[in-house]
Amino acid sequence: MENCIFCKIVAGEIPSPKFYEDEKMIVIKDIEPKAKVHYLCIPKTHFALLSEMDEEKAEIVKHCFRVIPTLEEKLGLTNGYRVIINQGEDGGQTVHHLHIHLLGGEKLKDF
Repeated sequence: MENCIFCKIVAGEIPSPKFYEDEKMIVIKDIEPKAKVHYLCIPKTHFALLSEMDEEKAEIVKHCFRVIPTLEEKLGLTNGYRVIINQGEDGGQTVHHLHIHLLGGEKLKDF
């Protein structure tokens, strides 16, 4: 999508250090961290909501969830972390490109 900030980061149009990248996803630091360690796992394919998933997009999300645990040490998440996907306005989604928040590096508060 031409106005999507995450699509621009994926395409290299907006510079952002990538802590991990493969053919389906990237991992970057969140610019407004909500924890000591806060990364975003961003699928390279643009879609905003889980409800928009078809089989191909479901495979991408599955891939993300398979890779995330392999990055725990590299990302400083070895003592546990929280995984969050915000969905829609009421869910706190501010960028309408599905992404997975990875928060950790400290004892996180309960909701």
